[in-house]
Amino acid sequence: MTTPPDDLALITVAALWGAIAGALLPRPVHRFSVPWEERADGWRTTCPDGHPIRGWLGRARCGRCAASYAPGAVGLPLLTAVVCAALAAATGVRPELVVWLLLAPVGVLLAAVDLRVRRLPDPLTLPLAAAALVLLGPAALLPEHAGDWTTALLGALALGAGYLALHLVNPGGMAYGDVKLALSMGAVLGWYGWATVMLGMFAAFLLGALYGGALAVVGRAGRKTTIAFGPFMLAGTFAGLLIGAYAA
Repeated sequence: MTTPPDDLALITVAALWGAIAGALLPRPVHRFSVPWEERADGWRTTCPDGHPIRGWLGRARCGRCAASYAPGAVGLPLLTAVVCAALAAATGVRPELVVWLLLAPVGVLLAAVDLRVRRLPDPLTLPLAAAALVLLGPAALLPEHAGDWTTALLGALALGAGYLALHLVNPGGMAYGDVKLALSMGAVLGWYGWATVMLGMFAAFLLGALYGGALAVVGRAGRKTTIAFGPFMLAGTFAGLLIGAYAA
């Protein structure tokens, strides 16, 4: 089975957008990767050698000491390109694809920050939830869309409430940043209905459990070991979106 030329062009454009957006992420990854014990304003203002950082987007290399201050960030353009291309392949030319492509780089940024410092910054999580709902509003008014804005709103509230309950029961196992990220997760998954919300949530916990189990098997984790759950929430959302968009 071959991919129609129009679909291939759409996927190519989406991948190109993802690569360009991903190339701008190394600097904000460094700036937002502030551990809890060090956070003052919530983001870094200097490179590791103390030189001021100017701007928020671009490569993570200091112009004064010529040192890279975001190791491992070279894969961000490729990862973002793959995510955007997959979303385009599943969604097609529906209006909500624009929303997914705008939100995807922020999701990659959040995953990278959480993996580095086990923290999901408020300046990213809360605006992401608001942006998802604001952007999906116009998409719901355009023809050929395949979702429902009301369900997106209810999904955000439901998933946020569910994660909040988990946080209150076990604050050490479910951080408050995860609760805020759940609002965005519920909004985008809720666009395609409650089944997609449940699917994305289940995928997040399944992936997290598999990862934790793998760490335990190799002796790198115990019962009290905490892991960064944000990347698994985002991966579950990504999987749910792909299936929800393809089935819509």
